[in-house]
Amino acid sequence: MTDHYDALETRDPAEREAALFARLPEVLRKAMAAPAYANLLRGTDPASFTSREALAGLPVLRKSELPALHKAAPPFGGFVADTPGSFARLFTSPGPIFEPEGRQADPWRGARALFAAGFREGDVVLNTFSYHLTPGGFIFDASARALGCAVIPAGPGNTEQQFELIEAYRPVGYSGTPDFLKILLDAAATAGRDVSSIKRALVSGAAFPKSLQEEMKSRGVEAYQAFGTADLGLIAFETAAREGMTVNEDLILEIVKPGTGDPVAPGDVGEIVVTSLDPHHPWIRLALGDLTAALPGASRCGRTNMRIKGWMGRADQTTKVKGMFVRPEQIAEIGKRHPELGRLRLVVTRAGEADAMTLRAECASAPQPLQDEVAATLRAVTKLGGTVELVGAGSLPNDGKVIADER
Repeated sequence: MTDHYDALETRDPAEREAALFARLPEVLRKAMAAPAYANLLRGTDPASFTSREALAGLPVLRKSELPALHKAAPPFGGFVADTPGSFARLFTSPGPIFEPEGRQADPWRGARALFAAGFREGDVVLNTFSYHLTPGGFIFDASARALGCAVIPAGPGNTEQQFELIEAYRPVGYSGTPDFLKILLDAAATAGRDVSSIKRALVSGAAFPKSLQEEMKSRGVEAYQAFGTADLGLIAFETAAREGMTVNEDLILEIVKPGTGDPVAPGDVGEIVVTSLDPHHPWIRLALGDLTAALPGASRCGRTNMRIKGWMGRADQTTKVKGMFVRPEQIAEIGKRHPELGRLRLVVTRAGEADAMTLRAECASAPQPLQDEVAATLRAVTKLGGTVELVGAGSLPNDGKVIADER
């Protein structure tokens, strides 16, 4: 039994980076065959995008914008050049957002994540993600079958029928939410049903705290978590090292300052932005709205790709103050106008019976003129008055939070 899915996982990082960016120009050309990308990327020369620095100059496409874009130009907002009939399956997620599944093997790139969780060819897998209209069930189904596993398409709920399937087929693996795995194990213990064949699990779609992970282990199930979306499939996954999550192959993952497309400093928390290299349905700098931070160094498991801490909250911290929306990109604009500032955090509170804003800004020194200038910029950008508090460099927590609503 090998430790890695293939040799790509243990490549020299520089070799991987060169391979990804050698493919990017052609993917950009394919993307620009679609009208929405042609408009978004107008004036760019795909041949010049051969590095992260160059890629960071392209605009981001925010996932939060997709419902309106898809409604305006159904079904895919003009971001797919080919017809819906060129895909294998067609899904919808809340929003609605419309997602196609490619015809290639393992279209959601999930086989690696299952392999890292201990799944192997010939295993029987109980897949409890939903198969109805949304892609979750099919993401894990296709990934398991690409690995050579047999899949029970159970979907969620109906524990009595799940017990019958488990006792008949004796699956060794489980895929689904961690919450439903616990429900299944608890219900089996209460009913005296035998689900002991399940030894490993790949979970996603809900929080999986260390306490629940340890509980699953104490009950004989070694469970790992994966991070993915209905647009991109599996983006990152846990390995036996249990050191954050390893980014999947064939994806370029960036971490940017919330509200911008600008990369954060190494180790800082920021928003996940992903570029995929599927020429049939490329995503170019899709900002997911989820926060994470990169981990330094290589994983003990031997995989050499970038590692992230996992899901650390939401980047979209838009809030309403005195009836007006204040957005992270506005706070980022203040930082651009005052490059001498470090991290910024807008704290929204109540003073008496009114909303109040305080912009806390890191700065090496705190002269009164600068404080007054930043206060004027805060008003100019947000159209709202607020106080400014200049604090020492490194004073604000590295948690990606730009707007803290404490009301």
